[in-house]
Amino acid sequence: MGDTVTGMPADTVSVTGWGRTAPTAARLIRPGTYEEAVAAVRDCGARGGIPRGLGRAYGDAAQNAGGSVLDMTGLDRVHVIDAAGGIVLCDAGVSLHRLMEVLLPLGWFVPVTPGTRQVTVGGAIGADIHGKNHHGSGSFSRHVLSLELLTADGGIRTVGRGTPLFDATTGGMGLTGVILTATIQLQPVETSLMSVDTERARDLDELMARLTAGDHRYRYSVAWIDLLARGAATGRGVLTRGDHAPLESVSTRARRNPLAFRTSRFPAAPAFLPEGLLTRTTVGAFNELWYRTAPRARTGELQRISTFFHPLDGVPHWNRIYGRGGFVQYQFVVGHDQEDAVRRIVRRISERRCPSFLAVLKRFGDADPGWLSFPVPGWTLALDIPTGLPGLGALLDELDEEVATAGGRVYLAKDSRLRPELLAAMYPRLDDFRALRAELDPRGVFVSDLSRRLNL
Repeated sequence: MGDTVTGMPADTVSVTGWGRTAPTAARLIRPGTYEEAVAAVRDCGARGGIPRGLGRAYGDAAQNAGGSVLDMTGLDRVHVIDAAGGIVLCDAGVSLHRLMEVLLPLGWFVPVTPGTRQVTVGGAIGADIHGKNHHGSGSFSRHVLSLELLTADGGIRTVGRGTPLFDATTGGMGLTGVILTATIQLQPVETSLMSVDTERARDLDELMARLTAGDHRYRYSVAWIDLLARGAATGRGVLTRGDHAPLESVSTRARRNPLAFRTSRFPAAPAFLPEGLLTRTTVGAFNELWYRTAPRARTGELQRISTFFHPLDGVPHWNRIYGRGGFVQYQFVVGHDQEDAVRRIVRRISERRCPSFLAVLKRFGDADPGWLSFPVPGWTLALDIPTGLPGLGALLDELDEEVATAGGRVYLAKDSRLRPELLAAMYPRLDDFRALRAELDPRGVFVSDLSRRLNL
C-alpha cells in the first residue's frame, strides 16, 4: 500500500539485508533532492528512519521494522572532480561502480573498495568499509576529507576529520544522520589492470606465515581459505596479492586505451533455487577444485580491476544461490598476537563441516578513529554459511565468545544475530557513541533493526 511523505511516494515493502535472513516491513522513501531528504527526516514517524544505499549490508543495519527506510540512491550526482589533485565531491548515493566509470579514465581509482563495487559512498562511510589494502591504506574513512550530514533536527552540518561527529559517523551505521555528500581523496593509477601474484599454501600456518612475511610488498592482499579441509590440510588456501599495473607492464594493444574500465556480466541467479543446494558435498567438491586448479606459484598475471576486486559482481543476485533461507556472513577480527585464536576458530569451523565456499583471510593494519569502525590491527576472517546448517546459532555464539575473549570484535555491517551483552567488550567506544547519539538525536529519529537489537 502506498502513501506519501510531504509529496514523495512512500510504499510499505519488505526490506532485508544481502543475506536475506530477517526481512521486515517498512515505508520506503526515495528522496530526489536535499530538500526532500530533509522533509523525509522530519516526517519519519514514531518508529523513526534509517538511510539505505544499495542494500549490500548483509544483516539488518539498513532495515527498520514498522518505520521508514530512506533510499538514498536518488541522490547520485558527481559534483566536482579535481583531476590534478585526485579529489572528488559527490552525493552519498553515488555507487563505487559509478565512481570507477567516471574516475578511471582520468587516472584515478577509489582509495578503498570491498568485494563489491555495488556500494554507495554513504554506505561505504556508514560501515567504514575495508578492502584488500587495509594493511597499508586503512579503511574508507581515512580518505574522506569532509562530509555533509543531515541530522535529526533537519539541519545540514559540514563535518570534518578529527571531530567527534566525524568519528561517530564513520562506522556509525547511519545512526548519526543521513550523509548527503562526501569529499574523497583518490588513488592515482596508470592503467585499469592489476598485476597479480597467486600461490597456494598447504595449511593455515603456512598461509598465515606467507601473509605476515609478504604483505608489505603488495598494496592488495587476500587469501581464500578452504574451511572444509581437515587434518594436515586444515586451513589450506590460495593467496592473491597485487598492485595496479604500471603502463610499462601492459601490452602495446592495451596501451591504446590503458584506463578503460571493462567488466564482465553473467546470467543472474534464478529467483528461486532449491534448498540444500550448498551442502558439505557440493561445497567440498568446489573447494577441492578451486584449490587444485589454483597455480602453485604465478607472478605478474594481468587482470581486470573487476576480476581482481569484484568477481561476484558479474553474477547479479548471486545471494540467491543460498535458497530462500538465506545465509549469514560472519566476520571477526582479532589482534596480531592472537594467531592461536584464529587457529582454534578455523579448526572448530572445519570440524563442524560448515559448507562455506566464500571464506577470506586478511591482515588489517592501523585502525582508523571511527568509534564503531570494525578494523583493528590483526587477523580478520569472513565466511558465508547457509542458515539451514544445524546448530548454526549455537556455533556462532561460541565463536563470538572466543572472539570477545581474544579482545576482538565482529563486523556490525554483516551481523544479524550478535548478543548485545558482548558489544561493549568488542567496541570500547560504545558509551561515547551512545552519549553523542543521545545528544544529537534525543527523539530517536534515526533507528534500525540493528540499533534496536543491540541497543546502539
